Amino acid sequence: MMEYRPLGKTGFLASRIGAGDLADQSLSIETCVTTLQRAFARGVNVVDTAPGYEDGFSEEIVGKAIATMRDRVFVVSKIDAFDEPIEQQLIASLDRMQTSYLDGYVYHGLSDMAEYHSLKSRPEGFATLCALQKRGLVRHIGISSHNPDVLLQAMCDDLCDIVMFPVGAFVDQRYLTTVLPEAKARGIGSICFKTFGAGKLVTDTTGYGQPMVERPRGKMSAGETASEGSQNMRVSDCVHYTLTHNPDVALLGMSYPSEQDLVWDAYASFVPKSLDELSEIEVRAAAARAGKGPCWWNPDPQR
Repeated sequence: MMEYRPLGKTGFLASRIGAGDLADQSLSIETCVTTLQRAFARGVNVVDTAPGYEDGFSEEIVGKAIATMRDRVFVVSKIDAFDEPIEQQLIASLDRMQTSYLDGYVYHGLSDMAEYHSLKSRPEGFATLCALQKRGLVRHIGISSHNPDVLLQAMCDDLCDIVMFPVGAFVDQRYLTTVLPEAKARGIGSICFKTFGAGKLVTDTTGYGQPMVERPRGKMSAGETASEGSQNMRVSDCVHYTLTHNPDVALLGMSYPSEQDLVWDAYASFVPKSLDELSEIEVRAAAARAGKGPCWWNPDPQR
């Protein structure tokens, strides 16, 4: 059974697991919509999207999937272009999703401190975002960031109802030791991602674009060497690591029914990990991501 908890002080009871970007333009929109609705049927009620995910295709999928249950789903979309009028971007997102409001509207990847301060000080920035909130076009505002310092500053400045940031077995420890506790202390909703390290921890990929594959550690497929085939982690270890750290919502890769089934199995078997078990998972995560390119969600991408 899905667990629900308050999403910060938003007043929304959120599913512990959320659905992220499901867009795959090699599939029909009907197939993608059915996949997202399949997650809803299992109790998911938080979904994350953005205009830049497959050129708006993701938002179109979300709009069709929530059409008959709009008031029961917390929909988050994002401001992708920091130097363009926010309201125009918002209206375009609302049109693609055929909805009159967003539950969450956040700056996407706001990870540069100078850029954050610029958006805080100029009229076409957080001031406009707050004005849209007062008009009811967006209910809750915040940022998505890959910089712990920016996240802490935005929370300190009282500009966030929700924050989005990495929580997983291969992330900068400050997300876990400082950012997440600060969000909880302030009653700011935490919606977190990178449980699977953009796929790097569970499959042989340098990033997005490849379905998640569950493969026993050490089992090689044709053409692989032992070093290539032996390091990938179990989906359950990644999920259990994130859930142990206990963000309000963990956005998990559920773009395909097979991925969803792996997530459901991992969720059903979840028991909080001990500190020693968490440390052991971190060691295996470091080995799993080796040679798979930089991890852009960390201030030092190679760490």
